[in-house]
Formats: sequence, C-alpha cells, structure tokens
Amino acid sequence: MSALNYSLPRRIPVLAQILAALLGGLTLFLVTLTIWVVGYQLVYAGRIFPGVSVAGVDISGMAPQDAALKLSQTLSYPINGKVLFREGDKVWVASPAELGMVFDPSASAQAAYRLGRSGGLFGALSGQIRARGFGYDVAPVIIFDQRVAYQYLQGLSQQVNTPVVEASLHLDGTNVIAQPGQVGRQLNVDATLIYLNAQLQTFRDGEVPLVVQEVPPAIMDVSAQADTARQILSQPMQLVLPNMQAGDPGPWTYDVQVLANMIGVQKVQNGDKSEVRVVLDPNALIQILEGIKTQVNRSAENARFHFDDATGQLIVLSPSTTGRTLDVSASMSAINNALLNGQHVIPLAVNETQPTLPDTATSQQLGITQLVSQQSTYFWGSSQARIQNIQTAAARFDGVLVAPGETFSMGETLGDVSLDNGFTEALIIYGGRTIKGVGGGVCQVSTTLFRTVFFAGYPVVERIPHAYRVSYYEETASGSDDSSMAGMDATVYFPLVDFKFTNDTPYWILMETYVDIGSRSLTWKLYSTSDGRSVTWKTTGLQNVVPAPKPRFEENSDLNPGQIKQVDWAANGADVTVTRTVWKNGAVYFQDTYQTHYQAWQAICQYAPGMDNPEKVAKRKNLCQSPSS
Repeated sequence: MSALNYSLPRRIPVLAQILAALLGGLTLFLVTLTIWVVGYQLVYAGRIFPGVSVAGVDISGMAPQDAALKLSQTLSYPINGKVLFREGDKVWVASPAELGMVFDPSASAQAAYRLGRSGGLFGALSGQIRARGFGYDVAPVIIFDQRVAYQYLQGLSQQVNTPVVEASLHLDGTNVIAQPGQVGRQLNVDATLIYLNAQLQTFRDGEVPLVVQEVPPAIMDVSAQADTARQILSQPMQLVLPNMQAGDPGPWTYDVQVLANMIGVQKVQNGDKSEVRVVLDPNALIQILEGIKTQVNRSAENARFHFDDATGQLIVLSPSTTGRTLDVSASMSAINNALLNGQHVIPLAVNETQPTLPDTATSQQLGITQLVSQQSTYFWGSSQARIQNIQTAAARFDGVLVAPGETFSMGETLGDVSLDNGFTEALIIYGGRTIKGVGGGVCQVSTTLFRTVFFAGYPVVERIPHAYRVSYYEETASGSDDSSMAGMDATVYFPLVDFKFTNDTPYWILMETYVDIGSRSLTWKLYSTSDGRSVTWKTTGLQNVVPAPKPRFEENSDLNPGQIKQVDWAANGADVTVTRTVWKNGAVYFQDTYQTHYQAWQAICQYAPGMDNPEKVAKRKNLCQSPSS
C-alpha cells in the first residue's frame, strides 16, 4: 500500500508529457491538413479541380462559366438521346426533351466547382483526393417537367389500355346469348414515371419499362346463368294458389315469350365478390302480381246463420270464409327461387286470416237462445225500383252476428251502394231535393233496424233522422198512417251518415231480415239471450208544425207537350221528441232521448213549355197538393 502511494506521484509527470506530445502532433496534423486544403484551393482558385468531369466530359482546371459553355456544346443528350418504351410488339421512342427533360449546364458546372470545396475540412480533402487520384464524374443537373412526361405517357395509354368487358347475358327472342368477360389492361402512369426519372438521370439512352396492370372484370363468366335462363324458358310458368279449392281463382299461365320479355340479369354482391343472377324483372313481376292480387285478396267472412225456433239450433245459411292476402314481395321471391330450381308450377305466397265465427259455431257457444226483438215497417206505394233496393239492402244483414261488446256499423256491413252491387235508381233525398239516385229505399232498412234495436233496449251510438217526414215510415200493415211513429226513423248515407248500436250484453246477437212483397213489409228479428231488460217509451207527438210551402212549378223543355209531373212531394215541418227508458231487474238501466226536427218540404211540379195554368192542371190530376197534418 505504501509502495503504491509512493510511485503514483512520480508517474504523473510522465503521463502529462506523453499527452502533451500527442496533442501537439494532432495540432500539427490539423494545421498541415488545413494548409494543404486551403493551399490547394488557392492554387485552383476560380477553377474546377483536376480530375473532375460531368457526364464524361472533362472540365478539369476550367472556370465554371467556361465549363458551362463546354458542357452545353458537348452534351446533346436531351435533344439527341433516345428513351425507348416497349409493350409487346409495340415500340415507342422519344427524346428526353420530348419527355420534359432540360439539361442545365451552368448548374452542372457549379456542382463540379463545389467538389473539393464543400463538406467541411475532411469533406473537401476527400473530394480533392478522389478527383486528383481517381477522377470524379459529377452527375449532370437536369430539370424534369413531369407534366410533359405525364401527358406523353397518357398518349401512350390510349394505345396500351384495353377496357374491362363484363360478362353479359341477353336474349334474342327466346334464344339466350352469353358473352364472356374480358380482362382489361391499364398503363400505370405514376409508376412508369418513377422508372423514367431514373433513366433520365443516367444521361444515357435506354429502355424504360411500361408498368401495365391487368384489371379483371367483376364477372368473367355467365355460362351457368345462361343455362339457368334456358331452363326458365324451357316451358311456360304457371302460378297457383296453395291448397287450391273449388271456386278459387287461377291458375295463371304465362308462355315462354312472356317469360323471355321478363327475364333480366341482376348483379349482387356476395361478400367481396360480385355475382350475376337471372331473375324476372321486378317491375314486370309486380305488375302481374298486382293483377292477381285483385282476384286473390278477400276478407275473412263469418258464417251466416238462421235460428231454428223449433230446435233452438243454428242453421248455416252460408259457410265461413278464410281471408287471404297475396304477399307480393314473398311471391316474387318464391317465383324466382322456384324458377332457379327448375320448377314451373309455382305456389304463390298467401297470408290467411281465420274468421271470428266458423260455420261450426253453435247456439250454445254464442248464447243465442231466443228472439229478443222484432219490428216491421211497411212500404205501400213503393216503386219496383225502391222494392228492389229494400230487398238488396236487407239481404246484406240476414244472418249477420254482432259480438258481445261490439259496436255495430250498419254502413260498414251494407258496403258500397252501387249498380254493380245489385242496387238500382229510385228516389232519394239529396241537396234539399228529392231526386232519382242509386239506392233509394235503403233508409227503409235502416229505419227498421233502428226500431228493432230501440225496442230491444240496446244502446244507440249514432242515429240521424231524415230531413223531412217520409210517409213510408209512418205506414201501418193496413196502409194507413200512424203519426205516432214520427221521429222513429233513421237514415244511412255511408260513410257520411251511419247508424250504429252497441251490443252491451255477454251474448252474441243474430240478425234475420224478411221482405214480404205481398204485404209490402220488411221484418227485422234479433236473436240472443235476454238479460231481463225491457223498454218503455213516450213521444211528444208532432209539435211546432210548420205548413209546407206552396208548391213550385217549373218549366221543363224535356217534357212532351201537355205533360206535367211531380218531382218532389210536400211535407209539413215539425219537431218530435221520443224518450226511451230501458229497465233491468225492475230498475232503470238507462234512458235516452231522440230529438227530430223535420223541415217543411215543398212540392215541385214540372210542366211542358206552352202549358196554360199548370196549377189548375196539377190540381185536376191531384199533383202537388198540400199534405194533411
């Protein structure tokens, strides 16, 4: 330990001497190196160092401006050089200048002059040594206008590119013609520009590869689809209802030519691939199915019954009908799928709804055990047209059932009152006049139902009286008038005017209607189960009676000479209030009031032109006379 401490101080001066010697040598080396570099630059001040060339042209010892002149006179590559492009057996040759290359001799000479003078001390020394000892060829400075080259290559692309052709399928009549797809080829101008730039930098003639890419079609082959189309056209297509029953519409058959006009090709995406499917044209198929829909669709209809008073059982008048609706969208899918699978007899897609009341329903199930109400009205003096309308309208309600809790709409069951539905033209009240219109006499039916419901004790939800007193609704079985029935009428002009009542019992109600032409009567029966209710009623009778206005006489040029006819009938105006009390188990169940305001109605007679004193003629013929109260 003591020996080490003794020797260390004696060695420090020696190490210091060695370090000082090294630093001195390094300093001397750097000074010498600097003198060499600076001196070499001074020797060749303003001149390019020896051994320096540009693109093989020796410009050693020349001033930059002289070197630029020599380079511009010597290097003609931009003008005379050749750049070759090849694509198959096609060859294109262009000069660098045509491709947007410009040689800059001044910048090239300056680049040569900077060699050995930049890069710091060691960089400058390295450049001087390399140029002196081995020679150094400086890359020429060029300006490359890629816009010019891009335009040139775009011109080539028009000769190189081939379009992508997708496989196609079309029909010539019923012949299926398939065309395969074709791979497209496209010049990648941007990628080719990279190779062109590298070739121009060499300042030599050379070949630049054209980067051509293949572009495959989304669909190359449709031969399988063509076979499918031929299969579809191999025989006619027949559309049928599933579980077809006697009386059902169809089948619907479409021949091969119709199918050919409907066949189309649909491109679909299956994952990352495109596929072609042969389908029937959706618009044409929808048009066909919409036409079929009008024949197929029907509402579910309950069975209709009569009550057998002797046995207490229900007799089926007409069986129940299952409702059905053609599902157009599902049918389109079914048709296309079936055809693709080689099927030509194709069931349509139909949605079914079951009726509320099947024809297997029994009186015990429905709670129909007895007659609970019956009323008759009379139509003495009615025309044959009016009688026909009464029969047609009454038949709509015969055998109809009303569910417990249901509010029955007469208008909805009556449906469209039109010539197509069995109605004819008779007198109706419209626009303040009695005119001839379709359905005259229907209100005889609504009035009869109103009275039957009234005396059954069921709640009336909607009832509209006539604008004026109609004699039919106050007639008796003998044909005489009964003014006590004034205010006991109801009109229907659906959907504007309706008659509605509610079945507020736990039992079904069965309606039966009977038209007796001989007695000119309409009888309405309601069958159900009595819940103990009964009805009392009272009427104020006719009040505030307003005499009918004097008759009006109008000239009608359509009438024959001497002819006169009555087109509207007078009626006195009056007010009537009827109050009904419905009892149940000895207590008032409910009470309601029916207020009716009848307008005074004017008789109107029309006469032929030239008639003298039509009032006197009318009186003689008992036309347009004032009514009794």
